[in-house]
Amino acid sequence: MAGHSKWANIKHRKARQDASRGKVWTKVIREITVASKGGPDPDDNPRLRLALDKANAANMPKDNIKRAIEKGSGTGETGSLEEITFEGYGPGGVAILVETMTDNRNRTVSDVRHAFSKNGGNLGTDGSVSYLFNKIGIIHISKDYSEDDLMEIVLESGAEDLVDEGEYFEIITGSTDLNNVLEALKAKNIDNTNADLTFRAELSIAIDQEMSEKVLKIMDFMDDLDDVQEVHTNAEFPDNFEAED
Repeated sequence: MAGHSKWANIKHRKARQDASRGKVWTKVIREITVASKGGPDPDDNPRLRLALDKANAANMPKDNIKRAIEKGSGTGETGSLEEITFEGYGPGGVAILVETMTDNRNRTVSDVRHAFSKNGGNLGTDGSVSYLFNKIGIIHISKDYSEDDLMEIVLESGAEDLVDEGEYFEIITGSTDLNNVLEALKAKNIDNTNADLTFRAELSIAIDQEMSEKVLKIMDFMDDLDDVQEVHTNAEFPDNFEAED
């Protein structure tokens, strides 16, 4: 979990910077569009509900959200976005999993391959590293709430764990249990600051400060690509590692 948590914290700081440049909107619109293929009603489409929560957190205009839903559900302008997951290796042999959404597969393949090769990594084949990761749900809760109250909900709702991440509590769930836990929190009037489905490395590789800088460089480079939605690694960053803002 150390690698997941450290990269997650770096991502949160980076997301705040990206928000000012509109990059978050682009990624969330893609997520809404693809999620809407499962139906335009968030009450019947948990993935769309999560995407809409991200949109609201990013203060996205309602018209943008509406167009993305219509595009994805086929009730408006049609799109051809597809999801592609790339697998590869970064510096030090760490595993890197890259989730993308694209309307041009060839462009995305070329961009991701270049990102790997430019930063001391290499693109792998399907299945080369994905077996090292499991899909999980994560929910971030403000420290304003009681840890004991949260633990009670975790135990009752079937969540896997409650972790103190310093700035916030993180609830970890199975991928299919995320929405049940969110409903349990809602019933107790507990708001979350972030909820998402993500990948967690089940086998991590501890890396030192120097290697951490190299791995972070390729992760950042990859994350800045237009078609990339999320980047995951099994690198375990040192506890005292702090990325530059």
